Formats: sequence, structure tokens, C-alpha cells
Amino acid sequence: MTVTLITGANKGIGYETARQLLELGHVVHVGARDAERGAKAAAELGARFVQLDVTDAASVTRALAEVDAAEGRLDLLVHNAGVLETTLDSAAAVRSFDVNAIGIVRVTEAALPLLRRSPEAAVVTVSSSMGSFWAVTNPERPESQLPLALYAASKAAATMLTLQYAKAHPGIRFVAVEPGATATDMTAAFGIGRPVADSARVVVRLATQGPDGPSGTLQDEAGVLAW
Repeated sequence: MTVTLITGANKGIGYETARQLLELGHVVHVGARDAERGAKAAAELGARFVQLDVTDAASVTRALAEVDAAEGRLDLLVHNAGVLETTLDSAAAVRSFDVNAIGIVRVTEAALPLLRRSPEAAVVTVSSSMGSFWAVTNPERPESQLPLALYAASKAAATMLTLQYAKAHPGIRFVAVEPGATATDMTAAFGIGRPVADSARVVVRLATQGPDGPSGTLQDEAGVLAW
């Protein structure tokens, strides 16, 4: 069975990604900052729960140690935890980059020893076309009309980290994904987005393509996305 860890998986795209991967036979560890909500989500799904706050190094270390003790390896890591700050100030900037970018480094570094034990390890980062310079400067794209500076900048960093990790660890597949505009708690203020099941399918498809799947790229449901 494929051993999977998903961050921020107690709701939204993370929750639905967990559900779909469970249907495919994965052993899924639901990572969530809030222990009560995470445990509830895992119980609903029939998954396993690990308390995991991507902004807390000790929490990350404990979570990966739990996965190690239970499984002895990790085949798939999905970086799904994210925040969308609409305020533009230094405190919001710290939160945005701590979760959306630095959190990727914390979790990936802790997960690498477990990923190296897998014959077909993959790391999928839920990024965004808002972090694409091509998209936000293209007047034909909706991203060009959304003034979300911190979200865009931190997601650009998330994509770059994914590409650099792919170069540094060629034996592990790293891919960033734009799942599509999705109706979640994070986007509720904008009143936009499709059902989470549709976007989660994009994540799941990229996560399950095996060692011949894309690596070192940003992908959406149509393929490589310029950025």
C-alpha cells in the first residue's frame, strides 16, 4: 500500500484529496494543526491522524516520527496546508511565508529520510497560478485582476522550492500543482470556485502518476503551466 501524509487535511482540498486517495487504497495520515478537528476528520474518513503544525518545527518532527513508527517509510507527501492573507502588512507577510513556503521546507526536510525508503517517492505541493508571473501579467487571465500580493508571492516561492527540491533530489518526484479555483473556506470571501472534489482530482492524478510522472514543474489539469 502507498503510505501518504497530507498537511492541512482536516478540510477543503486536503480532506477531499485524503478521501480520494483512501478510495485508491492508500494508507493516509491526515495532518492537521488543530488536534480535535484533525482527529474528527480522520475518523470520518477512516484515515490516521497526526498533529502537524507546519509552522512549528517540534510538531513537524513529532508527526514524521509517528509516521515512521507506524509505517517505516513515506511514499507520498502532499503539501496542502496554506493561508490566504488579504491584509498587506508585515505580520500577514510573516504568516503567509511561514505557512505557504517555509512550512514546505520544514516538512520536506523532516520527511526526506522516510521518502528515501520508498521505491517510488513523490512530493506534491498544492501551489497556485497566482504565483505565476505569466498568469498575473496576462490580461486574459483572471489572476491579473486579483490583488493578492502575499498569497501570490508566497505561492511563487512554493513553486520555486518544489523545482529546486526536484533538482536536489532526483530520486524523488517533486511537482507543484494548481488545482483550479475552488470553493473553500479560504476563498469564501471571493464567492468563486468549483467543488473541492473536482480540484482534489487534479491533485490525486498528479500524485498517482508514478515515477514516470512530471517532476520539477508546475502543472494544472491541462498540463504544464507557465510561470
